[in-house]
Amino acid sequence: MIVNVRNNVDWVGKIDWELRSFHGSDYSTHRGSSYNAYLIREEKTVLIDTVWLPYADEFVNQLDSYIGLDHLDAIVVNHGEVDHSGALKTLMARRPDLPIYCTAKAVDSLKGQYHSDWNFNVVKTGDVLDVGNGKQLVFVEMTMLHWPDSMASYLTQDNILFSNDAFGQHYATAGLFNDLAKQEELDYEALKYYANILTPFSAILRKKLSEVLALNLTIDIIATSHGVIWRDNPLQIVEKYSAWANDYQEDQVTVVYDTMWEGTRHLADAIASGIASVSPHTVVKVCNIAKSDRNDVITEVFRSKLLVVGSPTVGNNMLSEMAAFIHFVKELKFKKKLGASFGCYGWTGEAPKIMSEELEKGGFKIVAEPLRCKWNPDEAFIEQAVQFGKSLAQAL
Repeated sequence: MIVNVRNNVDWVGKIDWELRSFHGSDYSTHRGSSYNAYLIREEKTVLIDTVWLPYADEFVNQLDSYIGLDHLDAIVVNHGEVDHSGALKTLMARRPDLPIYCTAKAVDSLKGQYHSDWNFNVVKTGDVLDVGNGKQLVFVEMTMLHWPDSMASYLTQDNILFSNDAFGQHYATAGLFNDLAKQEELDYEALKYYANILTPFSAILRKKLSEVLALNLTIDIIATSHGVIWRDNPLQIVEKYSAWANDYQEDQVTVVYDTMWEGTRHLADAIASGIASVSPHTVVKVCNIAKSDRNDVITEVFRSKLLVVGSPTVGNNMLSEMAAFIHFVKELKFKKKLGASFGCYGWTGEAPKIMSEELEKGGFKIVAEPLRCKWNPDEAFIEQAVQFGKSLAQAL
């Protein structure tokens, strides 16, 4: 499948309808994904990125059938991660002379992954590659968005920004372009992608967005590495990133819990009820982390002002699903969010305090002492949990 993007620029990537997890099993991809590679055919024929390794032979054979590999003049590697560079070794085996344009960090990445010393040409921000017919590729380093080696490439005259992982989504759609996608699905997958992958780099992203805008580039198309190509009002996703990178939150609270014998679940429901009674316009989401997709829950946390976590005490600590969730929350380095904790216990009851401490280490402002219930909550303690929820709502 080859799709024209604009003039002499084609999409030559791969739609992966079956993909259900990414980064090992660290990121859920309910709607699949795509590995977007692009071909520029001017006086020079330049390939921008490749596809994931399982599709390497298919990709290289398609490219050969379309243009003939002998007509390829250069490869631009915007990012060395294997979902972008996986077909590179197969391609280079057939064209070992091809120059590869990438950052210095990408050279380190590619050598480390593929153990080959290819014809690397190191570029940095502002460097250009003439592709002919008066057009140039302008390179912009995107360090830590989301790897140290990342960069973007901008094609003059056609005004296409090949943005790599920035502005993408894990979203498979045959239409390929944002105006042909289901908007609600696209909006959610773009938000989920930012929340789970780019949140820790928000400060870097704010700075990089300013740098890119200062270049005064006319951007008619944003050609991402995953998901849709933004051609209808492409700056809409830039505006969303600008908002998401600024300690984003909506009027929402997310209650996340795990439970052994339903006691902590009853507390979660009561706390949510208390929050809603005081602040009826606040969206309240309640998630059992053992039965929910972790990345979808993180997306709700990203939207929220307040995260409330609950677990019974087992082995003097929280349940393992909750421990893994809080570990991930801490990695994401959320800013300006509130936190609280609760849980049932039978003997020692350390979990709520430990969860509260871990949230605080993760940058959350703790707004209440942990709520602890010995054994199963009775009607009186359920009312206490409702009051706890009300006090949390007043802290918003």
